[in-house]
Amino acid sequence: MRTLSISAIALAMLCAAGCNNAKSPDTVANDVAKAEQKASTEVAKSENAAEKDIAKDADKVADKMTDLNNAAGKDAYNIAVAKADGDHNIALAQCNAQSGDAQKMCKQQADADYDAAKANAKAAQAATRQ
Repeated sequence: MRTLSISAIALAMLCAAGCNNAKSPDTVANDVAKAEQKASTEVAKSENAAEKDIAKDADKVADKMTDLNNAAGKDAYNIAVAKADGDHNIALAQCNAQSGDAQKMCKQQADADYDAAKANAKAAQAATRQ
């Protein structure tokens, strides 16, 4: 126990003599430069990782926006075709009030209007497709 106590005292005296002593200005400057370089490297690594994450997520968002626009275009097409179908059926029903060549011309016009409406819907859908 006495040996342990003497060793502890000797260790305390050595630490008092060597611990908390100021380092030379060159050593301090070197240590500071190393710490600054390490900090700069860590920040650069973190920034690079953040850029990669943001780019990856931005690509996902862009893909989702493309999907959304394509779905909206398809739905707009379906609505336009449904409206064209309804308009066509109404026109054909109105044509039945006529007879002979007038009825035939009326139905041809209804069919032409229907085909044009479908073509316009298809063109509008193609314009929104990405």
